[in-house]
Amino acid sequence: MCPVRGRARSAVATLVLAGAAWATQAVWHVRLAAAGLPPSGLPNQGDGRHRPLTGLENAYHVVSALADAATLLCAVAFLLWLLRVRDNAHVLSGRPPRHAGPWVLLGWIVPVAQLWVPRGIVVDAHQRSAPKERVPRAVNWWWGLWLAGIPSGILKFSVSTDEVIARAYRDVRLLLAADVAVVAAAVAAVFVVRELTAVQQKHLGGAGRPKGSAADLR
Repeated sequence: MCPVRGRARSAVATLVLAGAAWATQAVWHVRLAAAGLPPSGLPNQGDGRHRPLTGLENAYHVVSALADAATLLCAVAFLLWLLRVRDNAHVLSGRPPRHAGPWVLLGWIVPVAQLWVPRGIVVDAHQRSAPKERVPRAVNWWWGLWLAGIPSGILKFSVSTDEVIARAYRDVRLLLAADVAVVAAAVAAVFVVRELTAVQQKHLGGAGRPKGSAADLR
């Protein structure tokens, strides 16, 4: 049995960091919308022409880059935690996981599969760790909010930062709705990490399990 608390702490810390970063991004979206489109027009003026950015727009580029870095760090920490609890669930149940190892990563990026595979991996780990216990409600909240925030991710990573700024000027409502969903999903994910980690710690010491394994999980 492998230790899980350290990876759980890292996952929680980076989820909080990413949530804060996206919340800050949402504040900048509001500030851009409130400032309104400058008389000089959009940053990208077409035909390869770009006007100098305003101070607010320059600051948004920095905020956006920091949010990207926080998101990447969070993704790595969360996946490392998920791999660990998946392996621990295998030890606790004596049965192999429902999804093969590569799906821990591929499940987030393969079209259509990304709509249910990551949640399925979390649910499977919980059920194999504690087959008689109900899956925490936080799992469904987390996944529903994550799906609601997908448009924000598509928008953020499929277009340039200047295009996101342009959307904030035109109609900020979709940006804000998606930002709120991502921040809320990060909060819900904190509860998912804490609850699944606690379940494994509790059930590892059950009947028929060696004491040494319990020490490992803690």
